[in-house]
Amino acid sequence: MKKIIVLFFLVVMSCKKEYPTSFTESANLEMLIGLDGTKITLREVLYKHKGKKILIDVWASWCKDCIVGFPDLVTLQKEFPDVAYVFLSTDFSKPAWKRAIKKYQLKGDHYNLPKGMNEGDFVEFINLSWIPTYMVIDEKGAIVVFNETKSTAKEIRRALAEL
Repeated sequence: MKKIIVLFFLVVMSCKKEYPTSFTESANLEMLIGLDGTKITLREVLYKHKGKKILIDVWASWCKDCIVGFPDLVTLQKEFPDVAYVFLSTDFSKPAWKRAIKKYQLKGDHYNLPKGMNEGDFVEFINLSWIPTYMVIDEKGAIVVFNETKSTAKEIRRALAEL
């Protein structure tokens, strides 16, 4: 019986879930809307920060968990000031999105996913089922943290701290 338990434990521990390390072409070409109404692709947003770590926060102004998580995100921004912070809002209401950015003093680059959180190539790629969702992109453009729902996750801190 002990051998079976040990074997089971080893099998479970070795089944590490694999996550993508790069965006699909269709996700890269997803059209985002900037605060000023301009359209830009995800690829162009990532290219703006080439050579830097990027933390992506997928959120919405109506999302309680997103709002509750903002103080922890501000803590990360203070601890890791050289990281580029990219906020992707799933709001349909542009005025509500812009008011929330101002109200919660969200510092970083802001874009809107115009199809919301249920449609679109980016949303499908990350299999978005909950917000907030966080991702970390390393300096070479590889996804190193995929689909994390807490900004306090050890994986996020570890990825941002790595040289």
